[in-house]
Amino acid sequence: MYLLLLPSALLITAVVLYPTLYGMQMSFREMRLNRPDLGTGFVGLRHYERMLSDPVFWVSLRNTAVWVTFSIVIEFVVGLIAALALNRNLPGTKVLAVLILLPYFLPNVVAGHMWALMLDPRLGVINDLLVRIGLLEGYKAWFADPGTAMAAAIVVEAWHSFPFFTLLLLAGLKGIPTDLYKAADIDGAGPFAQLRLITLPMLRTIIAAAVILRVIGLVNSPDLLLILTSGGPGRSTQVLSLYAFQTAYRDFNFGYAGALSVVMFVFLMVFAWAYIRITKVNQE
Repeated sequence: MYLLLLPSALLITAVVLYPTLYGMQMSFREMRLNRPDLGTGFVGLRHYERMLSDPVFWVSLRNTAVWVTFSIVIEFVVGLIAALALNRNLPGTKVLAVLILLPYFLPNVVAGHMWALMLDPRLGVINDLLVRIGLLEGYKAWFADPGTAMAAAIVVEAWHSFPFFTLLLLAGLKGIPTDLYKAADIDGAGPFAQLRLITLPMLRTIIAAAVILRVIGLVNSPDLLLILTSGGPGRSTQVLSLYAFQTAYRDFNFGYAGALSVVMFVFLMVFAWAYIRITKVNQE
């Protein structure tokens, strides 16, 4: 039996374990491609010590918390509403399902450039509509204002990724027995009571899995922010993954970028463990 598992174990080691361990050991070495004279020697915890006094790291950590928290909340709420609507099987829901899923089919590069154009302060159609209906006095540079750049980026991210929650929650809704809702109707429970007492508890495992997967995706994917703001203005949208990317491929400091990546890895592991403990999904 162990011989049958050997190919899979070797594949996992080659594809997953080795790159992960190599990235971790890189965080303890000096690796600057633009400074070959420094070599690649062992530096211990120097990168992590630098991190404690790095103001950009702390700003990025705070922005990451804001970016992930608000994106997850909006995506979950909108995804749940969409899933509940599609689950009613009313006329036209199949067409509506295709329209709802369209944003998720778009690559981040396409979605980012599309929204950057629509929110452009000179040519953006959204600015034009808001000015015409009186909500804005003039065209606004959403991604150039530190007060609105993060909020605008979160809206773009939520629009692009809420179908992820819709798909998983809709699959979960299909598995809830209708007898539960019929019994709740007989007992006089309204729609909101049924949502609180039946739907959400029955979807707890799916919600936990979806939240963990989306948090991992949001923390590790800087592509949308890289397209929309590049971390600006004034680092108002700088997150850890973007900081690590820029440190590696702009400053060519792969050692420090590796340390940032290890910190993100530890944060994600701690979050996943704490979230599972709090939601108690592992006890079902």
